[in-house]
Amino acid sequence: MLKNYLKIAWRNLRKHKFYSGLNIFGLSFGLASCLLITLYVIDELGYDRSFANADRIYRVNADIRFGGADMSLAVAPDPLAFTLKKDYPQVEQVVRLRENGSQLVRRTNATENLKEEHVFFADSTFFKVFSVPLLSGNPEKALTEPHAVVISETDAKKYFGKENPIGKGLLIDGKETYTVTGVMKDLPKRSHMRDLNMLLSMSTYEASRQNDWGSHNFNTYLLLRKGIDPAQFERNFETVLQKYTSKWLQGFLGASLEDLRKSGSYLKYTLLPLTDIHLHSDRTAEINANGNIQYVYIFAVVAVFLLAIACVNFMNLATARSANRAKEVGVRKALGSERSSLVSQFLTESVMLSFFSLALGMLIAYLALPLFNNLASKQIGFPITNPWFWLILVLTGTVVGVLAGSYPAFFLSAFKPLKVLKNTIEQEGRGSGYLRNALVVFQFVISVMLIVGTGVIYRQLNYIQTKKLGFNKDQMLIVNDAYALDNQVKAFKEQVLMLPNVESATVTSFLPTPSSRTDHTFFPVGQMQQDKGINMQKWAVDYDFVKTMGLQMASGRAFAKEFPSDSAGIVINEAAAKVLGYANPVGKKIFGYEDAELTKRVDYTIIGVVKNFHFESLRKNIGALSLILYKSSGSVVFRMKGGDAPRTVKQVEALWKKMAPGQPFNYRFMDEDFDNVYRSEQRVGQIFITFATISVIIGCLGLFGLSAFTAERRTKEIGVRKVLGASVVNIVALLSKEFIKLIVIAIVIGSPIAWFGMNLWLNDFAYHVDLAWWMFAAAGVLAIVIALVTVSFQSIKAALTNPVKSLKSE
Repeated sequence: MLKNYLKIAWRNLRKHKFYSGLNIFGLSFGLASCLLITLYVIDELGYDRSFANADRIYRVNADIRFGGADMSLAVAPDPLAFTLKKDYPQVEQVVRLRENGSQLVRRTNATENLKEEHVFFADSTFFKVFSVPLLSGNPEKALTEPHAVVISETDAKKYFGKENPIGKGLLIDGKETYTVTGVMKDLPKRSHMRDLNMLLSMSTYEASRQNDWGSHNFNTYLLLRKGIDPAQFERNFETVLQKYTSKWLQGFLGASLEDLRKSGSYLKYTLLPLTDIHLHSDRTAEINANGNIQYVYIFAVVAVFLLAIACVNFMNLATARSANRAKEVGVRKALGSERSSLVSQFLTESVMLSFFSLALGMLIAYLALPLFNNLASKQIGFPITNPWFWLILVLTGTVVGVLAGSYPAFFLSAFKPLKVLKNTIEQEGRGSGYLRNALVVFQFVISVMLIVGTGVIYRQLNYIQTKKLGFNKDQMLIVNDAYALDNQVKAFKEQVLMLPNVESATVTSFLPTPSSRTDHTFFPVGQMQQDKGINMQKWAVDYDFVKTMGLQMASGRAFAKEFPSDSAGIVINEAAAKVLGYANPVGKKIFGYEDAELTKRVDYTIIGVVKNFHFESLRKNIGALSLILYKSSGSVVFRMKGGDAPRTVKQVEALWKKMAPGQPFNYRFMDEDFDNVYRSEQRVGQIFITFATISVIIGCLGLFGLSAFTAERRTKEIGVRKVLGASVVNIVALLSKEFIKLIVIAIVIGSPIAWFGMNLWLNDFAYHVDLAWWMFAAAGVLAIVIALVTVSFQSIKAALTNPVKSLKSE
């Protein structure tokens, strides 16, 4: 029986090549897109799950409101981790990581330095919390001694080749030698710690031995014992705050935790599961840039929509062609065929077509995967060796075939033989016409939503690119690792300034694009109270910083060499002046402490107020910022005049190699740094455009088939109208009107849904475009134009057909 079904199904597919081809290609594109997005979603959801105790590891987050600033931090105070381990038996183990930034590293017997981007200090308990295998060395002792370093397998090959690195030395930043005590397997790429290739022993870091409950600098992880409820354990943080932090606050501010809370400030600690960090955390001091669960939800919905559109195409075309098979159904029923056998026959055809589409879709997905990886910045592989992958594919092909063919199967099998053979099938098909219309509307509702989403994302990205930021990001060359020049930084800066295409220069580690960041608490002189303090960024800059960055002064002046007293001066931004409550801040004095013991007080006089500029992402409001005159040799930034940039870079590199032989020359441009902040949004925009286009193509394939069927069904009507004088335009309008009406309904339904979704997305940005009515109108017009072009091809073809050919069979 099955062999019979397959044979008849194959004959029908071959007999109707045009409609079968449309169905197969539409469904294959939908399945390929769905498969690619599914692989992306699985990849995103799999972060940090490869660690043995991933379900029991939690990171401590801190939320702070103080001094007019709200901070969401991925770091905690130095003493917190081991205090929790000491006071609470529910904690099995703890580990802290402290970022040490990028470093210049070389073997002690080498002359050339290499750049390491992510170097962290780590407690000796790292390997007890995270199940990272050591290929060499003892995990119990690898990070216990000062000046010990554990490197990744990749770094071991990079620095030592085939030699055994254990016991050998690495010179970091030309200052301290660390002994290699372990080689660890490369951390999984699907981990929020994926770029950690070098771990320095925490005992080397002097600040880790301080008892500073106010300085939040350590990524802190807890391994809870089995069966411990993290929500229940979080309640212990209040006890910790009262017992330890309150005492520290009393010494720092002369106020208790309760006094602080009464003034509107707060400090909260919470636990975040390790497996949630990548998709649910975008806090200050993240180890790496994380993903976004919203995008996972969006793409999952898009995958379902694309597959739904493809299935809708199949149902539409199958029900539309039902009249052509009505006599077959009638004859078979008259000869005794039961409805169940007819349903089985039509479902067999549907499943066969589904598997043809699945095979083609897999081929398309396999060929498109490298492009998709490049688009999504992923390294996703095709899991062809995974039996579950094939099982899910077979189930998907079967389910899609059954779902897509269910309505046509039950619809066709329900035809009554008597009415069919008397040619009264039009009565039977009226319900299917309503369904087809509803499905066309559904398809284009999705297409309109994706078109609107693409337009809004593109416009927001364009807004980011063109918004006045308050600083100059164009033609700005950043030379990294200026400390490698040692005492020649100033000479290097002056020699580069002599180049004809260089206009200005500044030496600093602090920039308005991703760079060093440090928070500091200041108080007005004579007003050290918990409600008078202001927490703000403190940047160490030189005399030329304001000029080189293109910052504008709102009042007062910038640092100047002719004022020796500027060494005790400070420049603040307008946001800081507002928090301080000063109408005219210039001349006012503020102070802060440089140590946790509150013994090193430093007083500053405000000499100027710089206009607000965006030194953080546009997702955040501009916060309080201060500039102090202090030596900081992280980078040298050169503003160029806009001439031949590649030539200038080569000239700067030549000077670097002359003054810092053996040191790598690393540079970047500030506008590229700025773009990288929004790289995830740019990727989302590109992916949206891609899948919005695919959804429209799939929808158009269905619309093309339906218009061809409509034109075929009304061939004789068209012939009669042409004989009676109807023009080509009249015929095209007649055949297109019904479809355009459906597209307009789809626009009316899809636009408010798109508005709601994109409004939620834009709310992630403190600065964003407004959702204007014309954006939805433009998307609607585009959808209508696309539908018109699709339908018009068949309409014009039908209108140009000789009426004699249409009527000769009468």
